[in-house]
Amino acid sequence: MEQRIQKGTNFIEQIILDDLEAGRVSKIITRFPPEPNGYLHIGHAKSICLNFGIAEQFKGECNLRFDDTNPSKEETEYVESIKEDVRWLGFKWANLRFASDYFDQFYGWAIELIDSGKAYVDHQSAEEIRQTRGTLKEPGMESPYRNRFPEENLELFEKMKNGEFEEGECVLRAKIDMAHANLNMRDPILYRILKQSHHNTGDKWCIYPMYDFAHGFEDAIEGVSHSICTLEFEAHRPLYDWFLDNVSVPSRPHQYEFARLNLTYTLMSKRKLLELVTQRYVSGWDDPRMPTISGVRRRGYSPSAIRRFCRDIGVSKANSLVDIEFLQYCIREELNRTTDRVMAVLNPLKVVIENYPEGQTEYLDALNNPEVEEPTYRKVPFTRTIYIEKDDFMEEPPRKFFRLAPGREVRLKHAYFITCKEVIKDENGGIVELRCVYDPETKGGDAPDGRKVKGTLHWVSAEHALKVEVRLYDHLFTISNMDEMEEGKDYKDYLNPDSRKILTECFVEPSLQNSQVMDRFQFLRHGYFCIDYDSRPEKLVFNRTVSLKDTWAKMQRKG
Repeated sequence: MEQRIQKGTNFIEQIILDDLEAGRVSKIITRFPPEPNGYLHIGHAKSICLNFGIAEQFKGECNLRFDDTNPSKEETEYVESIKEDVRWLGFKWANLRFASDYFDQFYGWAIELIDSGKAYVDHQSAEEIRQTRGTLKEPGMESPYRNRFPEENLELFEKMKNGEFEEGECVLRAKIDMAHANLNMRDPILYRILKQSHHNTGDKWCIYPMYDFAHGFEDAIEGVSHSICTLEFEAHRPLYDWFLDNVSVPSRPHQYEFARLNLTYTLMSKRKLLELVTQRYVSGWDDPRMPTISGVRRRGYSPSAIRRFCRDIGVSKANSLVDIEFLQYCIREELNRTTDRVMAVLNPLKVVIENYPEGQTEYLDALNNPEVEEPTYRKVPFTRTIYIEKDDFMEEPPRKFFRLAPGREVRLKHAYFITCKEVIKDENGGIVELRCVYDPETKGGDAPDGRKVKGTLHWVSAEHALKVEVRLYDHLFTISNMDEMEEGKDYKDYLNPDSRKILTECFVEPSLQNSQVMDRFQFLRHGYFCIDYDSRPEKLVFNRTVSLKDTWAKMQRKG
């Protein structure tokens, strides 16, 4: 294989380069092995990009393999969502595999271990096994069933398979070392009884292998050259190797570990994310506040931004907490280059331009995106009555307020200078309308006499604007490091009550009329938005992907 990389950009790449150069492997085969018991999150995206990316880089293969060894938690819905997420991120698997495809072979290897005296059927309860496992300072106690003869264990294991025992009545354990310094090596459980239907194999089996037992065997069957796991599996590697070394596997893979992704203001526990969904703290797995891949997709993130983020945070052996601001920086940079600027008023205040002709509509040229090499323009309607943001007017402005106020002149984006002449209030003293005049000589935003104004406001024509719903999203949690919760508190105690705000009285310019779901835009002065799945032709719904404020970039400049 022709090598284009002389030195790996991370330790995994360097291992692969060394293996290729030394002839230890001839073809790179990786796998992404999720358990189908929930939706994938942004942490899984890092693993996806690493495993599929390495296969692409070294002209190898990456399998998508579902570790479906626990029918009590796994569903076809999760299988399909995972496949969709991998495709959306831009990757193609060489083979689609399931651990359950290999159940017959796993059973055969369990028989091998029993036959050679390296596995036994244990009738202790789960609590007894836990209590006799020992601690980091004390060895475990051997099971009273540990020294059964292989013939008896074979007979009992056959009865387990045939459903002659009830759940919890017995398990199959490896016979390794109850005094081993690594607790994972203290006679781990290989099979347990679960009389539940499996999403892939139906009711064929009532015994199911444990993940640690299946993991290395799956890799061996598929010829995986580099089995890349997150750091919590480092202590499981001796067990991974023990299984492979004690049965007749067709190939000998090796496991390597890297640090998982942890993000500020975010949880990466599938169990806790499932609780948020089932207990209705969020609207579903794809709620835009969720760190799931489907959630960030619905929020408006792009596959390329996620891939860039995963590439730029790097691969290391040290756990760390990545600032979510960097993820936002990645999508913000991309959207700044690729999205059209449009005008949207989220908190409208009516403005009547008294000296503008009644019934007249003027179509003004508006630049779509100043960042592109070949700029394009759209037509924006301008009429006598428009909406501006309520926050863009103050009756008694402070010294550095440069927007609209009584007697003050400001610029309307793409349009004219206007001056406020009168403030109309309701019976409670609330401002409901402004009366203004415009200078027809300032079309396009410049005055022929050279006078300057400091404020430029966005606006929409009241007659032509589309009424829409806008959803503003913020962090789901109120603390940046979820490992620093106060003692006695639960993660749900830190849910942010302002993580979603729904605005229903918003207006956007009519150029967005025929936009499609997931189209992205920059709302001038507000941020980047996309069209949500809940949209209908008669009423568009927008999700804020990210604000215009770039805290991370500012921090880097200061640093």
